[in-house]
Amino acid sequence: MTFSLIGRLTAVIAAFALIAGCDDAPSSEHGHGGGEAAAEQEYERGPHRGRMLRNGDFALEITIFEDGVDPEFHVYAYRSEELVAPSDVGLEIELRRLAGKVDRFEFAPHEDYLRGDGVVTEPHSFDVRVRASEGTHEHEWTYQSYEGRTIISEEAARAGGIETEIAGPATVGHLVDLAGRVEIVPEGRSEIRGQYPGRIVEMRGALGQTVNKGQVLARIEASHSLREYSVQAPMDGVIVAKGANAGDVTGDRPMFVVADPTRLHAELFVYPGDAERVRAGQAVEVRNFAN
Repeated sequence: MTFSLIGRLTAVIAAFALIAGCDDAPSSEHGHGGGEAAAEQEYERGPHRGRMLRNGDFALEITIFEDGVDPEFHVYAYRSEELVAPSDVGLEIELRRLAGKVDRFEFAPHEDYLRGDGVVTEPHSFDVRVRASEGTHEHEWTYQSYEGRTIISEEAARAGGIETEIAGPATVGHLVDLAGRVEIVPEGRSEIRGQYPGRIVEMRGALGQTVNKGQVLARIEASHSLREYSVQAPMDGVIVAKGANAGDVTGDRPMFVVADPTRLHAELFVYPGDAERVRAGQAVEVRNFAN
C-alpha cells in the first residue's frame, strides 16, 4: 500500500499568458519600448539605442542600463541634436504597472547623462510618464512600454478555458508518498467458536459476507445434551476467515473470524528526509495497490 500525505491547499491560482520579447541590440544600454519586435520598430532610436522623445529641437533618449548592475535609467538630453549638460536638465519618470502600482524616479547628473535613483524592476512592462525641465521650458511625454505583455480578449479566454481570480495569501501543500500497512485493531476482530463441543449441523455464514451483531452464523448439536444451539455474530463486520463446515466437530479452531473494516490502524514508514514535512493533524489518503 502507498499513502499520500496531503497538506491543505488554499491558494488561488491566477491564469495568465506571456509572450516573451527580447532586444537583439548589441549594446547593454538600450531602450524598452514595445513587447514584440514589430512594435519596437514603431519608435525612433537614439545613438545609445534608446527611445527618443522629441519636443521641438529638444529631445531625450531613454535607456535602461543593466551591464553588471541592477537595471537603472540612463537618460541623455539633446538640443538641436547636440548633447546638453545633464546638470541643465531636471527630470522625473513615473512607471505605472499592472494592478495600479506606480514607481517614481528622480535623476541626478552623472558623466554625460542623467542617472535614475532606483532599480527598474522586472517585468519591464508599464505605462511611462516623463517630465523634463530645461531652463524655462517644460516638457512632458507619455508612452507605453509593454515588454513581454499580451492582451487576451474575454472571448479568447473562454475559448481557451482560461479563468482568472485574485491571488492572495495561501498555504501551499506538499505530497509525501509513504509505504506502510493497515491492520484491524484488536477490538475490531473476533474469533467465533462453539460454546459447547458438538457436531456442526449448519453453517450459514460465507467468506466475505457482511454480518450484523446477533445474526445466526451456525447451528451446533451439543455432544452432552444432543440439543441444538445457535452461534451468533458478536459484532457488525465482515467474515474474513472460515475454519469449519457442516458435519465437522467443533474444537479449538475458530469457525469464523469476523472483522470490522472501519476499525483500522495504519503504520506508515517515513524516510528521514521526509520527517520534517510530516506533522500531526495532516490529512492522509490511503490507497491499496496490493492488487
